[in-house]
Amino acid sequence: MNIQQLGLKPPLGWNSWNTFTWDINEQLIREAADTFVAEGYKAAGYEYIVIDDCWSLKERDAEGNLVADPEKFPSGMKALADYIHSKGLKFGMYSCVGTHTCAGYPGSFEHEFQDAALLAAWGVDFLKYDYCFKPRHISGELLYKRMSLALKNCGREILFSACNWGEDNVYHWIRESGAHMYRSTEDIQDSWESIKKLTLSQLDKASTTGSYCHNDLDMLVVGMYGGSNSSFIGNQIGGCSDAEYKTHFSLWCMMGSPLMIGSDIRSANQVTKDILLNRELLAINQDAESRGAYRIKPEPQWFHTDDVFMLVKVLADGDLAIGFFNLSDGQREISLQFWDVGLPYASGKSFSLYDCWEHKEIGVFKERYAPVVAAHDCLVVRAKLV
Repeated sequence: MNIQQLGLKPPLGWNSWNTFTWDINEQLIREAADTFVAEGYKAAGYEYIVIDDCWSLKERDAEGNLVADPEKFPSGMKALADYIHSKGLKFGMYSCVGTHTCAGYPGSFEHEFQDAALLAAWGVDFLKYDYCFKPRHISGELLYKRMSLALKNCGREILFSACNWGEDNVYHWIRESGAHMYRSTEDIQDSWESIKKLTLSQLDKASTTGSYCHNDLDMLVVGMYGGSNSSFIGNQIGGCSDAEYKTHFSLWCMMGSPLMIGSDIRSANQVTKDILLNRELLAINQDAESRGAYRIKPEPQWFHTDDVFMLVKVLADGDLAIGFFNLSDGQREISLQFWDVGLPYASGKSFSLYDCWEHKEIGVFKERYAPVVAAHDCLVVRAKLV
């Protein structure tokens, strides 16, 4: 990847936090990289293996450098980066704008240029930059600009993943700061309620994502089934159904979010693999133009609720990706009038529809298409003008 392509499309990868939180080590990270290659994730386009919080010692060294925990990472970060690179993958790490990370480890406040140089020396390709313990008298906007400048002058291409949880009107300044992706939501949990809440919070933000600066709805929980060592994330919640994970993945793909897997991919079942490796959904997410998806509420008007809607994403080849989403607790017919996506009946044109989950043609339709969608489920089609 050359510097003109860094961040062009939503990044795809895996992050250690959702399942493992503080319980990380170099063997786990190596096995995640091995799984990416062996199970087809790399071939599908996933490329970043990212270590989240809790990787360092609680104090910097005498020169002010961050120090990798020698018990968790006895070979050191440079050797781990080299291993991940040997697999044809990219290596990501974590820090924070504040004096400390969210788990209480040293943050990068007043060490931005020093830390960026260290990450570059280790061979890091991706930095997730969190928002805890920020001094109140300094704006977050300024602190993200500081790290952006440091990364862009560290001598290595490092993708900058800003993570301020949608605070401080981030939509108004984050692109200008130089970040390649930015968290726009609070932390995700492995529950249907969390997925629904994060989705609804971003439905009016279609214009805030695009090439080189992607709106990040947070890491995926697909396939976790409550399997986190954090009670907040999942182990006391119980996880989601397969249909809910499918809908979660479809929403993130349609809305152009980066896709960072959060489950333990080493033990993923076939349903989880089928969801995460769906080439047609990934192609929608990775479309060359990286456009946001706009929302249409279905007719008739008395059914208008935030729980039932369609998302339409304009694709580079002239097709439309259309998602029919039923977040409600009951089965619903969701009616799309083609004039709402720019196709009048008088044009004489129709849409040929392809089901991106069943991997089959649905048929050719004129003026309207109205599928019945089960509760918490979805249908994603690719519509070609004919």
